[in-house]
Amino acid sequence: MNCQMRVGTRRIACPAAILAVLMVVAALAGARDKSPAANPPKTQPPRPKLIVLLVVDQMRADYVEKFRDQWTGGLKRLVEEGAWFRDAAHPYAATETCAGHATISTGALPAGHGMISNEWFDRELQETVTCTDDSKVKNLGYAGASVTGGNSAIKMLVPAFADELKFQSGSGTRVVTFSLKARAAITMGGRLGDAVTWFDADVGAWTTSSAYPVAAFVEEFTKAHPVAGDYGKTWAPMLPASAYLYDATAIGAVPPAGFGAAFPHPLRGNPNSTGPDPVFYCQWEASPYADTYLTRIAETAVDKLELGARAGTDFLAVSYSSVDYVGHAFGPRSWEIQDVLARLDQDLAELFAHLDKNVGKGNYVVALSADHGVVPIPEDMQKSGIDAGWLSVESVKERIEKSLEPFNYAKPAVAKVGASAVYFTPGTYDKLKNHPAALRAVLEAIQSAPGVAHVYRAEELEDRSSTQSRMLKAEAAGFLKARSGDLLIVPKAYWPWDSSTPTSPRQYGTTHGTPHYYDQRVPVLLMGFGVQPGEYFRSITPADIAPTLAALCGITLAPRDGRVLDEALKNSSARPVAPRHAQAPSPKQR
Repeated sequence: MNCQMRVGTRRIACPAAILAVLMVVAALAGARDKSPAANPPKTQPPRPKLIVLLVVDQMRADYVEKFRDQWTGGLKRLVEEGAWFRDAAHPYAATETCAGHATISTGALPAGHGMISNEWFDRELQETVTCTDDSKVKNLGYAGASVTGGNSAIKMLVPAFADELKFQSGSGTRVVTFSLKARAAITMGGRLGDAVTWFDADVGAWTTSSAYPVAAFVEEFTKAHPVAGDYGKTWAPMLPASAYLYDATAIGAVPPAGFGAAFPHPLRGNPNSTGPDPVFYCQWEASPYADTYLTRIAETAVDKLELGARAGTDFLAVSYSSVDYVGHAFGPRSWEIQDVLARLDQDLAELFAHLDKNVGKGNYVVALSADHGVVPIPEDMQKSGIDAGWLSVESVKERIEKSLEPFNYAKPAVAKVGASAVYFTPGTYDKLKNHPAALRAVLEAIQSAPGVAHVYRAEELEDRSSTQSRMLKAEAAGFLKARSGDLLIVPKAYWPWDSSTPTSPRQYGTTHGTPHYYDQRVPVLLMGFGVQPGEYFRSITPADIAPTLAALCGITLAPRDGRVLDEALKNSSARPVAPRHAQAPSPKQR
């Protein structure tokens, strides 16, 4: 008799045949159980145990290309073991700390997250406000310090990635952020941070605010390791003299008070000081010792809060601010900037080793980027025969006022010029929009100022059209009508803003904050959980970091402008260029 019978299109096997098959399967399974390979390989957890966000304030992307042959620690590991995006840039105009950190943190551009610059003119209050000012909260100093003011994320219009991670993952997630700057720690930590900490150089105190919990481990660490412990140290070059690419004395540098134009730099405050004073704390911020301190307190957070060692995914963010302070003072072509990065490389090696030991290599993911770049010092550019200089804020303001004199406008007509924006006094701009001759005179007066490339009216920026010029698109990406100026000014390349006045000299050697590529281009490096190492040349923005981290964690962001960098994620169909191990040219070959 046929042992098979049809039921529709399915076949039912005879019991004897089924038994025979099962016996063979069991025998094979038993053989596998006795083999050494029977124990299944360890698999990664379904989500990273810890997100590590690192922002190196004012780190130009070309620093990686210029200096990586001299790195031996954490920065080298990121380049060689991570995904290196070679063409990353912020796509907006106001390339400043608050805007950059908020963009990295939220995945949105300034026009969306609202942190359009470090500060802006509040039309309702008729005064300048910082991006983290909050009159409803009070700053709190650690280790018994007395601090002033109030700061929070109240002005950020969308949640940070850390907020969404904590809200969607549950109460087990812990969010910890550190920086020398409030606007960096706060934008990364969002509204739900468990420990959001920054440094107040006026009094030498680590600080949080009543918007966040007071962290016991920060209190303990700052008491045991006061910044004053670095008083009297001297910052000297770490590398051999032959390793530095540029002159020992940077042309046009404006060092912090108490520092000379070249190494070494003693951290001793005012000449007559016998102990730590506000000048010392500013020197400390502009030294590699501050980066080392941030690294150690971050490691302490990992230990004390067991970050990455419990259920769920934790979040740790550190913004290394010292590169920004050093860059402002000495510029990108200096021994100081090369040296502070070489030392940061060692700090990050220590941090990653600590994470490998306590969280487990492969259980955490690192994202490193920068909030903005920096323009070379104009006086340095001039020596090369390049058109460069300083665009004076005071000159622009004076030219506007003078241009309106023939039209009998009340003085002052200008309330504020700052961050490339012109704010008129109440009612003045509405009047100008209905007075073409006067408005034309204003625009021509601004355009006549040395160093001005373009002037845009607010009305031109409200529609973020894809047909706009690159400069117009950059201005529009950072434009928020309620906070942005009535007119937006774009300086010529290599003509940064000079905010000095006759009674207040310029206190920096160079700066940033324009839509030129040297201010926009920054590194983006990913490493660890779920990341496919390699070099990637597709154009991206730092707004892509948060969506990528969200994809790894299985959470959804609020409205975003970035995309998931799927080409750098494992199991993606995209394939990168092979990882890098070749040495970059030596200084003598450049």
